[in-house]
Amino acid sequence: MFKPNILNAMLQLASPALPIGGFSYSQGLEAVVNVGIVHDQASARDWIQAHLHAVVANAEVIIWVYLYRAWLASDVEKIFYWNQWFWASRETSEFRAETIQMGWSLAKLMEDLEWGAADQRSLLKGIKKLTLPCAHSYACSSAGMSEQEGVHTYLYSWLENQVMAAIKSVPLGQVAGQKILMAVLETLPNLIEDVFNKIEHQVNPINTFSMQLSILSARHESQYSRLFRS
Repeated sequence: MFKPNILNAMLQLASPALPIGGFSYSQGLEAVVNVGIVHDQASARDWIQAHLHAVVANAEVIIWVYLYRAWLASDVEKIFYWNQWFWASRETSEFRAETIQMGWSLAKLMEDLEWGAADQRSLLKGIKKLTLPCAHSYACSSAGMSEQEGVHTYLYSWLENQVMAAIKSVPLGQVAGQKILMAVLETLPNLIEDVFNKIEHQVNPINTFSMQLSILSARHESQYSRLFRS
């Protein structure tokens, strides 16, 4: 059973109304649609699920956990290290711009809402090239969420943004979008369990290899017609 204050924080951070600009980006999906890899509900579901399991879960979420633990321990060195590590792992300029814009926006929101301790908010604002996982893990740790609750919140937000991007760019109907959301959400519990098993039992669990996604993201930067930011 979630504590009411924890549940409220999870819902707030996962809400599409959170003013950090997630709706402006497609995470490469628009370029995938442009080349015909994604063209209907089934192919959109397959792409989003593969992206989540093969890319996000193998690097981004693991680094999120490391940052969460660093915030709890007030380990400034590790906060800076893993924030920079994640930024450096973004292979295209649009991916780097996305995480910095969203990280900065979330940090500003945390300051405006007086979310968390003042000294940690000050540290957050002072981080150059602040990434979204760094700011988001701060928000979750400051709200008293567990690692698992924070990861679930982060992944739900990512997934909903991807579904909305598919609805706009394929395009798909709202019901088709909800079917994709339901199908991929069913995989989250096992995915989250696998993430923590990797963290606890592997020496180096991070894998950032995503060649196809990187190439398509780079193409999106010069794509003639775009709905989403680059």
